[in-house]
Amino acid sequence: MTTPAWLTVMTTTDSEEKAHDLAQSAVEARLAACAQISAPVTSVYRWRNAIETTEEWQVLFKTVAERYDELEEHLLAVHDYETPEIIATPVVRGSERYLAWVTAETVPVTAL
Repeated sequence: MTTPAWLTVMTTTDSEEKAHDLAQSAVEARLAACAQISAPVTSVYRWRNAIETTEEWQVLFKTVAERYDELEEHLLAVHDYETPEIIATPVVRGSERYLAWVTAETVPVTAL
């Protein structure tokens, strides 16, 4: 199997403002070309031997695979969850123009 060139990376947080801050900071740092914030979702999960139900906002980042480690490191540094959800899904196909845009927008600042 070949390594994917592009990824969507998802995380969640407990407020719309925090979701916006995560999205904004990743795009500003060119770690993602864009980030989409989804309306509140209800998450049900086990945490510290208890079942929790929480309203969260999902943030979906569009990035290149080679920037994943930096994006994950960034999210871990700025996220306020002790163990934030950070899940990457490979993009197996997409519009050539869109994927070219994602690639161009995630070029590290030092390379510009």
